[in-house]
Formats: sequence, C-alpha cells, structure tokens
Amino acid sequence: MAEKMKAVRKTRPEPGLELVEIDIPRIQPDEVLLKVEATAICGSDIHFYNWDAYAQRKIKPPLTIGHEFAGEIVAVGNAVKHYKVGDYVTADSHIACGNCAVCKIGLQHICQNLKIFGNEVDGSFAEYIAVPEGSLWRLDRSIPSEIGALMEPMGGAVQATLIEPVTAQSVVIFGDGPIGLFAAGVATVAGASKVSLVGIVPSRLEVAKKMGANTVYNALEDKQIVEKILDETHGLGVDIVLEMSGSHAALKDAFSIVRKGGRVTLFGLSPAPVQEFDFNYNVILRQVRIRGVAGRHMWDTWQVLDGLMQTGRLDPRPVITGELPLEEFDQGFKQLTTGNRDGLKIILRP
Repeated sequence: MAEKMKAVRKTRPEPGLELVEIDIPRIQPDEVLLKVEATAICGSDIHFYNWDAYAQRKIKPPLTIGHEFAGEIVAVGNAVKHYKVGDYVTADSHIACGNCAVCKIGLQHICQNLKIFGNEVDGSFAEYIAVPEGSLWRLDRSIPSEIGALMEPMGGAVQATLIEPVTAQSVVIFGDGPIGLFAAGVATVAGASKVSLVGIVPSRLEVAKKMGANTVYNALEDKQIVEKILDETHGLGVDIVLEMSGSHAALKDAFSIVRKGGRVTLFGLSPAPVQEFDFNYNVILRQVRIRGVAGRHMWDTWQVLDGLMQTGRLDPRPVITGELPLEEFDQGFKQLTTGNRDGLKIILRP
C-alpha cells in the first residue's frame, strides 16, 4: 500500500478547501483503515467551506472534513473483534466514549465526550479514513456505495420521523433539504396516512413527490399554507409536524398546524435564538409534545433504517443530484452554494 493519499482539507482559517497529499492514517488497536468508495457533502461541510461563524467555532484547521461515507476495510487493529479485512461498511459520524453517564443510558450519539468525523477528527474526504470499531456499521454489497454513504443522514431522518410511531398519522414536514426529503420517504414507507412537505425550491418539491409526499407547498409563493392545512383537517390540525428547516417562520407555523396532543419534532437548527414563543398556548395548554432530535441513536435507529431499506420501498436516489471525483470537490460545493439551489446531495469518489 502507498504511504500517501489525496485528501480535501481545511488547511487555513479562511474560506475554501484544498486538495492535498498527506500520510495515510496509522490506525490505533481499536480502529480499522477504510478505503473510501463514496463520501457525500453535508450541510455542515458547506459551513466549513464558507468558513462562517459556526465553522470558526466548531473546527480547528488543519483538518480533513467529511463524515458521510462507505467503503471497504483494508486493515484492522489488533484489538478489533467483529470486523475483518474485506468487510463493506459505513459508520455513524459520532465517536462515543462509551463510558460517560450519557453513553451508559443509551444515548451515545450525544456522548459527553463526543467526537465527530470531519469535526474533531479527520474525516472522509480522502482515499482512506481511520474508524474506531465502535462507530462501524456493516453493509450488504447489494447496497451501492453512494447509498451506503447516505445511511448516516438517512438515519437522522429515521430518528426524527419515527421517534414516535407515524402509522396512520398525518405528517407535515417543513424543510426541503436532504434530510427533510428523506423524512418524506421514511414517513411514507412507515405507513403515515398522509405526508405533506413545505419548502421553497420548486425542483426540491418535485423530489419530495418522488420520495412519497402526497402534497407539497411552496412557502415563497403560497401565504395561506396554515389556513389550507387547518381547513383540510376541519380545524383540528395534523398529528405530527417535523421541523427540519431551522426557519423561525416555519417553527411558528409548525405549532399553528399541529393538533392538540400532537407531536412536533425539532431537527432544524435555527440561525439565532427564537424570540417571543408562547409556550403557554403553543405547548402547555394544548399538550403538544416536543421531541428534539440530534442525529441517530446508536444503534437502534440503524436497525430500523436497515429494515426500511430491506423493504425496497425507501429509495434515496432522487436526492442525489450529482457525482464527482474527489479532485473536483470544489465544483460540488459550488453546485450546492450558488445558482437556484437545485443541488441536494453530491457524491464524491476518491
């Protein structure tokens, strides 16, 4: 094996990323060395590319970014027990300590000592990545690597959607980003009675229909969405609202359309604290359940996602809007940050 590899790194505290040649990682006893077959650009990677305020707080260059990936194990540490060379895998983006009080109650994904690929440790925009055994998830070769690389963000959609059952329930999703679109597919496959999605990009709303949404609304063109949903439900409201956009306006609308005793899942991150929110009416007096979701449970969410994928009915491919060699990463980021926002998931091939 060669000693050097290509990697896309944040080398300096400024906008942009660089393709550089660095040493192939030396694995620790509890790690495997993974040859990356596919890796996907995430919204957080765009923050790092732009070097905005969030990025400046979150990461410290130099760093290889990327945390959504799939590939084949080419070397294993001597303490690795359950994986071998040749295994085809993906991984949760979270590296949990396994020993803190939060991990011990089954919430490893929000571990007190959490590390994330491409955030605190080198990530997947490279030919090889070192992955602790505790973060690995085995894949069947029937799942193409571009879909294997999307298991991590799809897991977020599964957790947000199915944190409580949706069977025979009406669901409205705010947000036409990749995870909102995945959530439309998850809710449909899980048996929701009706799935609606509210977004702002016409091409993404068409993708939402392909993912299973029965109805879509363009929030930039239609200022009567709340009224229409309440009219359709005879004033009752919908059973479940998934807020995946982080928009303050969407958050307000979410609580306007959820029924008494219904559920609002909050997944989208707001750019600033929400002001003037009436908890008395929106939550307490109407007994609305709020579920905050940050990522996927390790590992029950992955088990559910595996089962949904095995049905053959959950197909994330409509959300993939491009595939490029790693060397053309900059083109991928430009597709996602400029123009009419048609880009969703870009797959990079090292």
